Formats: sequence, structure tokens, C-alpha cells
Amino acid sequence: MSAELLPIHNGRASEATRLPDLSWAELAAAVESAPGRGWRVSSLFGVPEEGRVRLVALLAHDEEGQLAIGSVGVEGNAFQSMTSRCPEVHLFEREIFEQCGVRPEGHPWLKPVRNIRDVDYFRVEGEEVHEVAVGPVHAGVIEPGHFRFQCHGEQVMHLEIALGYQHRGVERALRGGPDKRTIHYMETLAGDTTVGHATAYCQVLEGLAGCRPPARAQALRAVALELERLANHTGDLGALAGDVGFLPAAAFCGRLRGDFLNLTALLCGSRFGRGMVRPGGVGFDVDAARVAEMKKRLAAAAGDVEGAAELLWTTASVQARFEETGAVPESVARELGLVGVAARACGLRRDARKNHPAGIYQFAHIPISTWPTGDVFARAYVRWMEIQRSVAFISEQLEQLPAGPVRAKCGEPRPGRMCASLVEGWRGEICHVALSGEGGKLRAYKVVDPSFHNWSGLAMALRDQQISDFPLCNKSFNLSYCGFDL
Repeated sequence: MSAELLPIHNGRASEATRLPDLSWAELAAAVESAPGRGWRVSSLFGVPEEGRVRLVALLAHDEEGQLAIGSVGVEGNAFQSMTSRCPEVHLFEREIFEQCGVRPEGHPWLKPVRNIRDVDYFRVEGEEVHEVAVGPVHAGVIEPGHFRFQCHGEQVMHLEIALGYQHRGVERALRGGPDKRTIHYMETLAGDTTVGHATAYCQVLEGLAGCRPPARAQALRAVALELERLANHTGDLGALAGDVGFLPAAAFCGRLRGDFLNLTALLCGSRFGRGMVRPGGVGFDVDAARVAEMKKRLAAAAGDVEGAAELLWTTASVQARFEETGAVPESVARELGLVGVAARACGLRRDARKNHPAGIYQFAHIPISTWPTGDVFARAYVRWMEIQRSVAFISEQLEQLPAGPVRAKCGEPRPGRMCASLVEGWRGEICHVALSGEGGKLRAYKVVDPSFHNWSGLAMALRDQQISDFPLCNKSFNLSYCGFDL
């Protein structure tokens, strides 16, 4: 990495005074050249200062397991957009404009990210071109989002996605913390990723406070995180089966998702893992009898999922709908900075558990699951591979849980520090970055849910597809609206 940026480690704090204060040319050169050198932008955000805004960039090199951070103070109300030379920052720059009021001059499509009151949509003009608008209110109990298709007949030429209907101002509410509400904000950033976001937050807080959770707590956190992955991946396989009218797997997987959720409830009393991850460790321990019961239930559920999955992979009509539908080329996935299942289904080896391990993942490795085709089949099959590997991982951790306490005292964050935390949630990389100020209070806190990176991937998956394929493509990504809206 460029010598101007500061190398940092996942979950380990550094003095905020070490945050490099670069010139604009230096920061822009580092960001714009990053993809060509194997780096990607994990986070880019603005921090208001007296009389100006400081842009902070966190870059990740997955192959070498490195992180680097740098910043620049923006004088005035504008900076030169980097999107045309580094497309993966296009949403970050729009968000900075919306949140901080500094304009990325030259941005190719500058519009609000979450301000839904005044939105200008892209239009394709031409004979027989028509527009189809879907949402934000949808049939069924699902989150609100607006999808606007530019079509020629049934062929989608362009899909524009407008979100923000669940914008709650979470990042603004986090400033001045931590307090009693902070952990609850984290557990509800995206309700299906309770454990993932709570873990990322606790790693940040522990880094800022200089606290190290006990080994037993680290193992139990990982068990909860992998159970969250199992529940959601299994549910997604069932939903994909339902979208193509294959009811046997849809029914099986719907029930089995409940089995994994109930395993999480057995661990901590909440099917979604609330109350499990806490600063300094975990809120619940398990005795030998509960471990034995968890192993028994896990083995039974894993066997049933295998049977349901085999129905998917051996049914020709299902594969005919999955294969070559909604394909995203590897080059496009890399250019957009996709993460998680969406990236690995395009052949990209991006998995924070392996590339940037923290906690128990530093010692107990899970192989990265990839598939090269980038289509609905790939996104489904990567989930199946990860289900198998998560089951094996949980079984191993339950078999050899470290002895000792499950929580260490975690004091208040130390003033004048910064910390970045990466956690591989079930959708992909969760990134939290915090800066502490006077008295250790949070003066800046940035959350990047994997959906923030991946909604653009869904838009590209619909290019030149039939509009009737949208529900299937959408479910194969299964992105979070509230995780994006914050």
C-alpha cells in the first residue's frame, strides 16, 4: 500500500493522531489506483470538523489480509469526484454529499442516497421503450424499496433502485455514545443480522477500550454468527425454490430455517440472537447438557438441509431457471466492489473470516466458498457450500469449547483513538469505523452494511434480462433495505 496511508489491524485501535492528513492528490491517487493494485474501498465517509469536512477512506487488500486508512480535510463545499476512475465509490460519494453537504464535482449521477423526497430518475428514450415502476409498497410483508425498470418489450435495459424509506438516522444517534441504547441500535440495524452487527460494534468498542474478550466468549460469538448464517442461507434456498415454483424444497427449507433460529434461541433465549453479544464477551454461557442438545439438533437439521438441497440440485426444471439467470461478470463485481455471497458467486475470494480474521477465526479457519458463473445458480450454490462449512465449524467449536469466563470487564473507550472492525456477516462484509473524542465519547461512527456495496450488483444482474426474472434475481441477492437505509 502507498506509504502515505496508515496500516491498521481489524479490531485493534490506534491513536487518532496517527490518522494520516493527506493532500487531496495523495488520497485520490490511493483510492483511484486501489483496484488496480488488489485493494478495494471498504468505507469512505465524511467527519464534520470546525469549518470543514474530513473525508476518511478505509481500504482493504483481501489477498494479503491488509487494511489501510487515510484522510483529507476538504476546504469549501466541494471535492473532485473519484467515481469515474474508481466506480466502487459512487454511492459513498453520493452519501457524503447527502450527509455532509460537500459536492463531488464531476460525479456522473449525483443524487440523494436516502432522501426520497426529490429524486430524479434515469430515462431511456426510444420507440417502444417503456417504464415499469414497482414499490415502494409491495405485495406481502416485506421492506419498502422502489424499483424503476427501463424496458424494451420484456427486456430490461436499465434498473434503478431507490431506497431510503426506512432511514432512521442511526449513525447520527450513535455520536456521543456509547450509552445504554447503543447496543440496541446495533442489534436492530438490520434485524436479520443482529449477531453480525453486534459483533462488529463490540470489536470496535473493545479496541477503543483496550479490552480482550475471553477465548470461550470468542468461540460462542462465532457459534452465534454461524447459526445466523445457517438460518438465513437455508431460508434463502427455500425462498429461491419458491420463486421458481418448486414447493418441496421451499417447504423443507422454510421449516429448517426455524430449526436454526431455535438453536440460536437455545443458546441465548432469542431466535435472532439479541442479548448474546456484549462488550467484553457474551451475555450467555452454555453448560454440558445444553452443548449436547445443540449438537444433537444441529446434526438433525444439517441432515434435513442436505436432503432439501439435493432436491434443488437434481431437479432439471429448477436448474433451467437458476442457470444463466441474472449473471454478473467477475470484472463487473470487482469494479463495483461487491462483497459476501454476491462477490464469491462471481469467483472473488472475499471473506473477512479468512482475509481479515478476528476473534476465534484467527485460529479456526473456514475455507472460502466460491463459484465462477455469477448467476442465480452460483449465488444459491455458494450458500449451500457455506451451510456445510458452517455446520462443520459449529460442531468443532461445540466439541472443544475453551474453559473459563465468558465476559471480561470492558471499560469506557479511551479518548483520541480510532478503530475499524470487519465481520463477515451472512450477507457479506460488515464494516464499522469509530473515532473517539473527549472523554472517550464517539465523535464519529460509520456503518457499512454489505447491502450498501451490493445493491448496484442487483441492478447489473437485470441488464438484458426478462423483467419477469426480477423476483428471482432479487431473492438471489436478498439484500437488506434497512441495513442500507440506516
